[in-house]
Amino acid sequence: MNKNSTRIFWTRCLSLLLIWALVPLQADDFPPSGEALTLDHAFHDVGNVWQVVTNLGYLGYHCYTTYGPQRKCEYPIGSNNSYLYGGGLLLPGKVNGQKLFSVSTAWSRQSTNCAYEFFPTDAPYDSVWTLRRGQTADIPYLPNYTAWSDQALICRYSDYILDLEDQLAPLYVDVIQISHAWASYPFDEMILFEFFVIPTRYDLTDVYPAWYGEISLNPAGKPAFPDNLVYYDETRYMGIVEDQPGNDDDMPGPCGYIVFPPQGDDPEDYIWTFNNFDQVSHYDEQEYDFTTSGIIDPPSMDGDGRGNPGHFRLSFGPVDIPVGDTLHFMVGEIFGDGMENFLKNADRLIGLRDNNFQTPSPPPDPDIVVTPGNHSVTISWEPTTTDPETYTDPFRFDEMDVPFEGYRLYKSTQGLGGPWTLLREYDIANNGFFTDSGIEYSFVDEGLVNNLEYFYTVTAFSKPDTVIAFPSQESSKAANAKRVSPGTAPPETVGQVAVVPNPYRGDASYSSYKPPWEIIGETGRWLEQDRRIQFINLPDQCEIKIYTIAGDLVNTLAHDNPINGFEDWNLTSAGGQTIASGIYLFSVRDSRNGKVQVGRFVVVK
Repeated sequence: MNKNSTRIFWTRCLSLLLIWALVPLQADDFPPSGEALTLDHAFHDVGNVWQVVTNLGYLGYHCYTTYGPQRKCEYPIGSNNSYLYGGGLLLPGKVNGQKLFSVSTAWSRQSTNCAYEFFPTDAPYDSVWTLRRGQTADIPYLPNYTAWSDQALICRYSDYILDLEDQLAPLYVDVIQISHAWASYPFDEMILFEFFVIPTRYDLTDVYPAWYGEISLNPAGKPAFPDNLVYYDETRYMGIVEDQPGNDDDMPGPCGYIVFPPQGDDPEDYIWTFNNFDQVSHYDEQEYDFTTSGIIDPPSMDGDGRGNPGHFRLSFGPVDIPVGDTLHFMVGEIFGDGMENFLKNADRLIGLRDNNFQTPSPPPDPDIVVTPGNHSVTISWEPTTTDPETYTDPFRFDEMDVPFEGYRLYKSTQGLGGPWTLLREYDIANNGFFTDSGIEYSFVDEGLVNNLEYFYTVTAFSKPDTVIAFPSQESSKAANAKRVSPGTAPPETVGQVAVVPNPYRGDASYSSYKPPWEIIGETGRWLEQDRRIQFINLPDQCEIKIYTIAGDLVNTLAHDNPINGFEDWNLTSAGGQTIASGIYLFSVRDSRNGKVQVGRFVVVK
């Protein structure tokens, strides 16, 4: 190791020790009182990647965002595999020669208010806008914007909204962020982020736009082990985090981020930096140097003492952005089942960008109606307000007039996000594509358990492009998924109300039933509050009161549903406390005629 390398190594080690020595704190009153920021979040959920997006420029939930659960990025969708601890935009630049650094990520080891420096204003329109393909919105900072991907999330944030004591100085930039997701193969395992960086006060020089990824690969139901390799793909200008075999934590595939400079620019004309050593802090000059060094760090393994597991920053530059100008660049988030598929997806996104994102598109989502019956559900999707069968697609190479081919019906017992089981596929008969089964518009699913939730969705799919062999495109499963509970119609009045299960046994694994009686909540793990019993045979409007055997009121439930004659209770009191084992009484009062039925049930924990 030469003297210069030794100096860099020990400087980094000292910086790392200083940063880790300071305990991160979260201020209880932040943003400060009186700062009515329009904090917001939304989700990409139309493809095979589930991703939360906030209008702080951060892909996560920390501190004062409006999204609470820790799940931030899931692949495949419905798997509970966690692929992301966080990530977001880094912006080092100079103002009158001074090195400054604005950051959108969550943690800074010496910050008392997390590390965020980008915030939305208090304007209502500075929320997160959600658009589907072809929809147009008149956003004040982006008038008459029309979405060209299957799902676009749009927001704006700035680095000068709050005066932060641990921020040296803002660059005074506005950032418009548009993220894109696609509903169907071959683009449903990636998300594209567009950034428009707009100086508002100073001309910026020597800017090195960067993406910061904090990738924590954590398979569903298993602990994460420190065996994730972090490295740089110099041919694709992409940072990759790949789980290594073993340790019982294997993931479906790597996670990576491609940084695209402005369209038309040759990436080789820029200086590139890949840093997988230094976690982000608020030391502007130091962070500027780390992000603009031009050093490509060698591969590193989590747990080797070099920094936060699975993190890297990837930058290009330098660029100058005078006031009145806008820098437009992109970042692609890539997934795939195995390295081969992951790299194919990366190359597909590169090709998609090179083709100006013009691809064949799926038909619009069909209208879907679900009607519960006794041990059955009827699903209908005959075209009404939208007609997938007449849609046109100007980006097909075969110029087919009517590319619609058919419908697919899916079912899930888990939730609106799947996983989905294909029940039926219907397509145009006798045209040589797919099964030639013929088109249908309804299906009756029978043999179901009454008063349990089931989930259904219907998609429309196209013919493949016969000129370029582009695959058939299918509309989103999640976009029009419906929840339904089969059962008998509510009775005219009380008299047959019952509790199921009775007794309720705490040692029974209700969540493992097929279909599950108790659905695991948003946390991905079972909680005491996920317990449930059900009052059945209820009239459409009634009031349920639960008492202890001593006559003390535990909780009151209001039921108002003309379709489903049941009501769930999670075995908690009105104050949110879980109840103990014992005999409990209930009364049900019919709100229409005042009739009352009483009964009892048993809870054994």
